[in-house]
Amino acid sequence: MTTDDTAFLDITGETCPMTFVRTRIALEKMGAGSTLTVRLKGREPLDNVPRQAENLGHTVVSLEPEDGGGDGDPDTVHRLVLRK
Repeated sequence: MTTDDTAFLDITGETCPMTFVRTRIALEKMGAGSTLTVRLKGREPLDNVPRQAENLGHTVVSLEPEDGGGDGDPDTVHRLVLRK
């Protein structure tokens, strides 16, 4: 995790609500216009983290499964890119 223009956060080992808590803390440390790539896994983080980030005014740039995994499979690791 860095505080420059781009940052990376892996929350695949976290459970809700800590998935978004860690994401929110990372975003708070970043400057406006910066991007945060979040690696996440599981149905709840996949549904909640992008939605809650948008509710706080951040932009979801992309949300895609890693390594060609199934988009609908909650056990697939996804990469979420957010812009503050």
